[in-house]
Amino acid sequence: EEITAHSSNVSSLVLGKSSGRLLVTGGDDCRVNIWAVNKPNCIMSLTGHTTPIESLQINTNEELIVAGSQSGSIRVWDLGAAKILRTLLGHKASICSLDFHPFGSFVASGSLDTNIKLWDVRRKGCVFRYKGHSEAVRCLRFSPDGKWLASAADDHTVKLWDLAAGKIMFEFTGHTGPVNIVEFHPNEYLLASGSSDRTVRFWDLEKFQVVSCIEEQATPVRCVLFNPDGCCLYGGFQDSLRVYGWEPERCFDMVLVNWGKVADLSICNSQLIGVSPAQSTVSSFVVDLSRVTKSDSVPCGLIRDNEPLVPPTPTGSSLRRIYDRPSTSCSKPQR
Repeated sequence: EEITAHSSNVSSLVLGKSSGRLLVTGGDDCRVNIWAVNKPNCIMSLTGHTTPIESLQINTNEELIVAGSQSGSIRVWDLGAAKILRTLLGHKASICSLDFHPFGSFVASGSLDTNIKLWDVRRKGCVFRYKGHSEAVRCLRFSPDGKWLASAADDHTVKLWDLAAGKIMFEFTGHTGPVNIVEFHPNEYLLASGSSDRTVRFWDLEKFQVVSCIEEQATPVRCVLFNPDGCCLYGGFQDSLRVYGWEPERCFDMVLVNWGKVADLSICNSQLIGVSPAQSTVSSFVVDLSRVTKSDSVPCGLIRDNEPLVPPTPTGSSLRRIYDRPSTSCSKPQR
């Protein structure tokens, strides 16, 4: 499906992750437009910004939208009421990344000014500023338990921040190019990052070390998404969707998809949806995940060529701890 989303270039776009059917686009025309995936007509157009929209995010229950502009201003809209809830000012340059906290009414923003800010949407103010990156912050993600924030930047690093202590827990180095995307595993203490250096790296959040690195001689890694049950990671490249495992690193499957600069992925009813912008249009693509190999489960007696037989890797909780642990008293994080 292809839609003409704006009167000028589409500068950012994001998919709703719970329904997988909500698409929000931002344009150089300073508008934020809302769509249902695969439907040609715009549901709602939100105005208020005066410079191009550079970053967008939808909250978990798809009731709020936050948009950051080239000038550094951030606006939060209530979708039900179709009105601006908050205007958040404080960044000195273009907003490159946004994320909603999974439970609280907090938004994190990352900017070309290298700062990360945590905002309380109800109280309108900046709660905290995290300084540490030396270049633009391209992606922000809260952990599933809401205790940490991961940031990826053009300075080739991924940083993990402790929200309660207000300080950095660890800096992951190893990428040799700008890091475009970072994503938490849905259950385990594991983080994935994708970079313009054409690699996907997996980081252990207990031992603070690299688990594995997938090196594809393809194109920059634009977006990654864990399968909801955490069994594999999907990587969006210029011309393909790749399905990865990380212990050990391997590619389970590859689907040729000519989606170009794929900007976001979401999953809905065993369908993976990808969206990509091209000038004023947005294209959406669907991959049937029921036909995609997601693990090493090879039928008995079938041995793949050139592959030694290895005992199956233990999955899930036997490898590393999982998020939904009982909350303990706040302790200072160890470097």
